[in-house]
Amino acid sequence: MSELAAQIGVKSACEVLHVPRSQLYRARQPKAEPAPRPTPSHALSSDERTQVRATLNSERFMEQAPRQVYAALLDEGAYLCHWRTMYRILSAHNEVRERRLIRRHPTYHKPELLATAANQVWSWDITTLRGPVKGSGYKLYTVLDIFSRYVVGWMIAEGESSDLAKQLMTETARKQGIQPDRLTLHADNGSPMKGKPLSHLLLDLRITRSHNRPHTSDDNPFSEAQFKTMKYRPDYPERFASIDAARTWARRFFGWYNTEHYHSGLSLMTPQHVH
Repeated sequence: MSELAAQIGVKSACEVLHVPRSQLYRARQPKAEPAPRPTPSHALSSDERTQVRATLNSERFMEQAPRQVYAALLDEGAYLCHWRTMYRILSAHNEVRERRLIRRHPTYHKPELLATAANQVWSWDITTLRGPVKGSGYKLYTVLDIFSRYVVGWMIAEGESSDLAKQLMTETARKQGIQPDRLTLHADNGSPMKGKPLSHLLLDLRITRSHNRPHTSDDNPFSEAQFKTMKYRPDYPERFASIDAARTWARRFFGWYNTEHYHSGLSLMTPQHVH
């Protein structure tokens, strides 16, 4: 721009480049540093600010908000400063927070399910299979290895209980040859998952427990995805005539799922091949 202006003039150069001359002149002006903000004549001194902070943190006012302290002092004929100034003084010392002693909810971290080989992390859950009439049903317990997506154990029962979960985990761990301190078992926060029978078993086998965060339904995605695959099968029945019929169908389904299903999460390999 400067070279062109020197040759044909500023006005002509701005017209050629479609740049307003005012913009060019502004850009040429040196940028002045902003002047420091002057301290108001009525600002509190250092001693006065210390006195205000000591008053707010005193035993009498330590659990009250600055507005309440401000009002209480006015009723007594005392004036320290405006309540907004009280907030600024507290903020300067990182003391603006909930000053009352109330119950605070703990922070829950999302569980990280990471496995680099089979039988390192299992995910398990329970879903309902509809029975022959409305209101009836059976409970399907499924244990899934998250590395291979292989269903290592399953069971269909009349109901949910930690005792039944203990039986399933005992048999599944035996079949898979699980060694102590080698496996993490993840589940949600249901009573069968956190009951004493299963909890004691996991302690005895030295299996690490992992659970969903409270009121968070998507912390167990592997089991949920497996249930969706099952219930979207073309031959999945609307209702099961009996518990034996449910077990017969599940036996056929898990055989297909483990050995024939080309899993999209496994680069189209079967769970059995990866496991």
